[in-house]
Amino acid sequence: MIEIKNVTKEFQNETAIDYKDMVFENSKSYMLLGASGCGKSTLLNLIAGIMAPTTGSIVIDGKRMEELSQRERDKFRIEKIGYIFQDFKLIEEMSVIDNINILNIEGIDTQGAPKLLEELGILDKKNAKIKHLSGGQKQRVAIVRALVKSPEIILADEPTGNLNFAIGEQVIKELVKASQGKTLIAVTHDERLSKYFDFVIDMNEITSGKRDVVSEEGTKKC
Repeated sequence: MIEIKNVTKEFQNETAIDYKDMVFENSKSYMLLGASGCGKSTLLNLIAGIMAPTTGSIVIDGKRMEELSQRERDKFRIEKIGYIFQDFKLIEEMSVIDNINILNIEGIDTQGAPKLLEELGILDKKNAKIKHLSGGQKQRVAIVRALVKSPEIILADEPTGNLNFAIGEQVIKELVKASQGKTLIAVTHDERLSKYFDFVIDMNEITSGKRDVVSEEGTKKC
């Protein structure tokens, strides 16, 4: 279970995002929907431990993330969380399988990669360089890399942002299916995909949006 309690994240440009309390249950899928600037990606980074909240707590299965050092948060993320980044974070000059096997450096067993590549329909591309793949194929590689370590939590930041709707819809269906039994939290702006998730969270209602840290005047909805 992931609990967000009284969380605020302040930034150096003197803005902040305030989050209402929320809970993400184990083995459920969640879609975070909302306009740009409502704190969707920031929330994923807070859950992943890439950022620390300025105030409040993020509790994952009883572990308070803000009490951990950055090294401890990084270790937790490597072991427990699969993160699918909006820009894929793939190495263009390396092959598909090498982009996945690079996780071995972190002590992650990637022997399950061929099965996942087959399930996502790109096993025949395992030796192809990333630069030769389509956007949909790259997204599937990013999904395999996140899932291969059998994480308990899957975070996906705009997994269909660079895809047309037909391909994006197929990727979402594959992602939700492959994430069964895990907690999936996906950020997207496309409300048409909501039917594939257990819960849809409107981030316009969950955050107060960006506000001025110095003065509460001008606080606005996203």
